[in-house]
Amino acid sequence: MGKSDNSLVLFDHFILKFEEIGPIKLYATKSMIVIAADIRFAYIINLGKSFVDVVLPFRELHEENLCFRKMVLVPGSNDYNHHLRIMHKEDINDEVFEFMKKAYANGKNV
Repeated sequence: MGKSDNSLVLFDHFILKFEEIGPIKLYATKSMIVIAADIRFAYIINLGKSFVDVVLPFRELHEENLCFRKMVLVPGSNDYNHHLRIMHKEDINDEVFEFMKKAYANGKNV
């Protein structure tokens, strides 16, 4: 994979936190890693030297938060991509974990 030990530890930690919520599947594409339950619900878009960049798409904009770096409307849709950068294990705090639960629920076709 050619990634730093630090980014791989963060990646593993992020995946383990999702597995605390429920079973997931990972799919590698040319440009990202897709996380799915019944359907896709999260995307790892970059494994840097010291971080992991994640996108959580939601139908609604969650402006009141302390965790997302940016939130953008997906062109041609009603979805908003919420961008999260994980630099430390502790970045997956209670707030982030709650958003992960919401994203997982979207992936369960609930």
